[in-house]
Amino acid sequence: MHLDLHVSRFDWAGGPAGIGSGISDLAQSAEAIGVKTLSFMDHFFQMDWMAPASDPMLEGYTALGFVAGCTSALRLRLLVTGVTYRHPGLLAKTVTTLDVISGGRAILGLGAAWNESEHRGYGFDFPRVGERMDRLDEALAICRRMFTEERPTFEGRFFRIEAALNQPRPVQAGGPPILVGGGGEQRTLRLVARHADYAHWFPLGMDVLRHKAELLERYCAEIGRDPATITRTMAAPVLLVADEREGAARLARIPPERRGALVAATPARAAEILGEYVDAGFGGFTFGNTMLPGESLDLAAELIRSFA
Repeated sequence: MHLDLHVSRFDWAGGPAGIGSGISDLAQSAEAIGVKTLSFMDHFFQMDWMAPASDPMLEGYTALGFVAGCTSALRLRLLVTGVTYRHPGLLAKTVTTLDVISGGRAILGLGAAWNESEHRGYGFDFPRVGERMDRLDEALAICRRMFTEERPTFEGRFFRIEAALNQPRPVQAGGPPILVGGGGEQRTLRLVARHADYAHWFPLGMDVLRHKAELLERYCAEIGRDPATITRTMAAPVLLVADEREGAARLARIPPERRGALVAATPARAAEILGEYVDAGFGGFTFGNTMLPGESLDLAAELIRSFA
């Protein structure tokens, strides 16, 4: 079981001149307390339910490359890359580069994308969800081939590569692990079964997550894959707080559709809650930097110590 840190806000760093040093300090501190993976979002506007869209937002892969240079153990990923933003051949090259410069610490997180406003703003096509899922299927196939084959060729409806070079090769055997974000029961879970090393779900409550796990096992059985080869991870079902009363007030500011089954909990109570999910088969939990980084890391350190 491992705990991960998802950095989705940069307004705490004191403006553009302070963001680089702030991220460096945050990443090194997270690594020191035992955080396993650090992730950024693949967004260009801030999510308007979290903060104003005009709040600071970094391009994720550039930021991960910076973190690779100031850390030595953190796994690095976007949670998750939007399939509409980059041709999958370029994406595979980008993630391979991250793997090489980090010494084998890259993870490819990939999903169907959703933020229509930033697609309009940057001029990206935003097709209907069914087409985005088809694109995701092709992109996952291309990335896996470019990670594992010397000169792969792929001809799909939306994407193609022809004898694509990807040198230097990834450091990790088999290439960077692939994480598929989302728990859609008709399409996404089938893509997880077909392509992913990791599944990543939202905290929707134990009964819902057990149902999704059962579906994933069924889809794996249909293609002859052992579901134990897929690590199930999730956005942490707890908001770490020093005081649960204060935490309840903070939870109330999160839209219900984004909150799911999230509860506010001190590190001691969070350890109990996460233990139930570990028993249910989950192998990783991602916490966000929704508080000031120092405060959230202090609480995370206390939680990590309880699992040591």
